[in-house]
Amino acid sequence: MSKDEAKKEWEAFTSASVTNCQSDQAKLISRLKKPEGKVDVVIDTDTYNEIDDQFALAYLIKSDEKLNLKAIYAAPFFNQKSSGPADGMEKSYQEILRVLTLMGKEDLKDVVFRGSTQYMPSEEEPVLSDASKDLAARAMEYTEENPLYVIAIGAITNVSSALLMKPEIKDRIVLIWLGGNATHWPHNKEFNLYQDVAGARIVFGCEVPLVQLPCMGVVSAFTTSGPELEYHLRGKNKLCDYLVDVTTKEAMECYGGSTWTRPIWDVTAVAWLLDGDFMEESLIHSPIPEYDDRYAYDNNRHFIKYVYYINRDNLFADLFKKLTK
Repeated sequence: MSKDEAKKEWEAFTSASVTNCQSDQAKLISRLKKPEGKVDVVIDTDTYNEIDDQFALAYLIKSDEKLNLKAIYAAPFFNQKSSGPADGMEKSYQEILRVLTLMGKEDLKDVVFRGSTQYMPSEEEPVLSDASKDLAARAMEYTEENPLYVIAIGAITNVSSALLMKPEIKDRIVLIWLGGNATHWPHNKEFNLYQDVAGARIVFGCEVPLVQLPCMGVVSAFTTSGPELEYHLRGKNKLCDYLVDVTTKEAMECYGGSTWTRPIWDVTAVAWLLDGDFMEESLIHSPIPEYDDRYAYDNNRHFIKYVYYINRDNLFADLFKKLTK
């Protein structure tokens, strides 16, 4: 082959590579649009960790005009409320069942699955669990055009494990994850993310369609207070009384004093799928969660959807209306 022929072949190859890359990015961006009509969802939740998970799970179930709940996965967590990830997962599993009882949703108990009992040992090794196996199998029933929406509001271990077990499901799901802090925040040491950085690196790196709701700097604005909860929820039903009582107890333990506000973070991940003026978002190149509690950046990486503003009042109005109906 002559020098000129080699040059033409290289130019044709690079041109095709750029075109294919652009086509893949366009397809990924298209899949990050909010869906129209009713969609199938699963939720992955460390329900016993904080009361916002119970709010989010109830909000999802009460939003059945838009969301068809197919499965609930218990996620691991480890803090002062558990003796380790396995204990946190089991407590979350039992708390899911408690919330379903309070809501009179006994039928949904058949689709509650125990999740991981440990975090990812590496970026190449999945953690097998009933939850990760169900997600890997269930997602295969969907397509790019009709995906399964995965709402994750805890450590991402169950989801990242499913993606390692069945890499092809990245083309069959859309992941909405409340995890990590805002890109402008001085550090990225956020509970859902730092528990399993390996899992986070998988979901930010594998090109699954990802909607990120950052905690500090964005969703941290979604707060409520004791008087507001008492006014809107007290006495409406068993679930509402439970939510008020536990939120107040947690707030007093964390903050003390008679004046407090409490983030109900996880509700926002459910709300992304709903019709309403609840948040603002943009496309950004997928950041890289590092093991030193920072993001790294590379503008050659694929895009994700990044939520940067929460319309707090509109979302709480919808939340309170649905919880009390």
